[in-house]
Amino acid sequence: MWRQKRLIGFIVVIQFVLFLTHFFLYETWTFSSAGGDFSGTLLIKLALAFLSVSFVTASLLAFRHTNAALRVFYRAAAVWTGLLSFLFLAAASSWIIFGLARLVGLGVNFHRMVESLFGAALLAGLYGVFNANWTRITRMTVRLANLPLAWRGRTAALISDVHLGHVRNGGFLRRMVAKILKEEPDAIFIAGDLYDGTAIDAGRAAEPLSQLTAPHGVYFVAGNHEQFGDDSKYLRAIEAAGVRVLSNEKVEVDGLQIIGVPYRNATQHGQFASVLKGIRLDRERASILLTHAPDHPEIAEAAGVSLQLSGHTHLGQFVPWNWMARKIYKQFVYGLSRIGKLQVFTSSGAGTWGPPLRLGSNPEIVMLEFQ
Repeated sequence: MWRQKRLIGFIVVIQFVLFLTHFFLYETWTFSSAGGDFSGTLLIKLALAFLSVSFVTASLLAFRHTNAALRVFYRAAAVWTGLLSFLFLAAASSWIIFGLARLVGLGVNFHRMVESLFGAALLAGLYGVFNANWTRITRMTVRLANLPLAWRGRTAALISDVHLGHVRNGGFLRRMVAKILKEEPDAIFIAGDLYDGTAIDAGRAAEPLSQLTAPHGVYFVAGNHEQFGDDSKYLRAIEAAGVRVLSNEKVEVDGLQIIGVPYRNATQHGQFASVLKGIRLDRERASILLTHAPDHPEIAEAAGVSLQLSGHTHLGQFVPWNWMARKIYKQFVYGLSRIGKLQVFTSSGAGTWGPPLRLGSNPEIVMLEFQ
């Protein structure tokens, strides 16, 4: 009951923010510094009223149902919500410029300025949609102390945050699998959020993983989107595709310790430390920790882990959320960083959550070479 009330409260807050944002766009677009009326406002009101409730409505439906019509509706609503961020920034900039111009006594055609800024915002958003579908290969060399000789020069592919659901589906995963296999990695790591958490045929969506093979194994650890509720249907589908699901455990491959801790067990300091202690890591040998989010790297460092591989942040996905992600995760928001003896690599992910846009971050598959 408490969780249900909390969820309802969250939905109400999000919808209220969306109402306010659309109202702000309306007031900006229809404002006339000359004091005249703007024609066509009823049509604009109706369109913005519909758009303001589209994403919440589509999301609520998407958690219970999946069909072709709903997928189209969800994608359109998600794209609009992404464009809304850019339009909001454009609207806010319009008022700032207008206010500054008035202060210094300059005349500004407010509506022409709004048209220009809104046009630029829409172009940026459309580029973001294109960019979100252009997956790059990011290459990184990682030097680990006490790395077994057998692993020197070997490569591993890291992929995270695919978010299979109403936007990304099995076709997208097949393309990711093909790109990974072309690189011929020695091992493959999937760092959570393979699924989006919305209604989906989990087994069918995971089928392309059956083609994903590597000489030294394919490993998966659950992310927060698999663990919104019971994650068993997702884990069974992934295991059925031949991928090794790691849950608070360690496997050894040619002397390298590979550890997997799911998101739910890595969010709290005490629980995360307890799990790592129970795994009985050998501090004198190199180890790789696969866990979804770079929330508590200091715990992994204290446990003696050599390298942590994570995702989750999406590098904010697009402006202005990039800035917020950097503020929250600081140096661990993206790329290779270090805390003490621990190295942490955080991927920006391959897919998207919510709006299928990326601006200021790129979707990627990471190829790690060990030295």
